[in-house]
Amino acid sequence: MDAPNTDLPQGTLDLLILQVAALGPVHGYAIAQRIQQISRDALRVQQGSLYPALHRLENKGFLTADWKESETGREAKFYKLTAKGRRQLQSETENWRRVAEAVGLILRLADEDAAS
Repeated sequence: MDAPNTDLPQGTLDLLILQVAALGPVHGYAIAQRIQQISRDALRVQQGSLYPALHRLENKGFLTADWKESETGREAKFYKLTAKGRRQLQSETENWRRVAEAVGLILRLADEDAAS
């Protein structure tokens, strides 16, 4: 059975890209693949969203990029997390956890209300 295609909440894509880049230098297509694979196909990043996000993160100094040969033998831009990007990742991760916890509290309250 196919998993439903889940749209990412605003701002989440940057967090996911930074997290994947924290694992080591990686090219854009591999970032999209890893997000899809790690999320067990629940999250799919379209090229039309991915590459503008990568450029934005690079322009903000969160990522650096170098052209290298990929596993297919083609030249690809490999992205790496900067020290500034690592701080941003930590900040965004903490914020995401706070938001997820708050949403969880509300959902549990709704479940308790429905059970009453």
